Amino acid sequence: MTIHFHPHALSRMAERGATEDDVRATVEFGERIPAKFGRVGFRRNFPYDRLWQGRSYATKQIEAYSVQEGENGWLVITVITRYF
Repeated sequence: MTIHFHPHALSRMAERGATEDDVRATVEFGERIPAKFGRVGFRRNFPYDRLWQGRSYATKQIEAYSVQEGENGWLVITVITRYF
């Protein structure tokens, strides 16, 4: 499976604390979720147990919104990260 990142997604990942490895694992192994505008969403929870912006969180959740490229590829458009 090939996964490419739109510049917008890379920017959002940097400001929201998601790594390329996190997002790749989310697309490859996460659950599919509904998305608008013909996109496909992927969601996955990761153990975190660290500080994010001064608060401690046990879990980091990544949502990656993508469009399919070819038969076995994805272009990640944006990424949302939640901590809880």
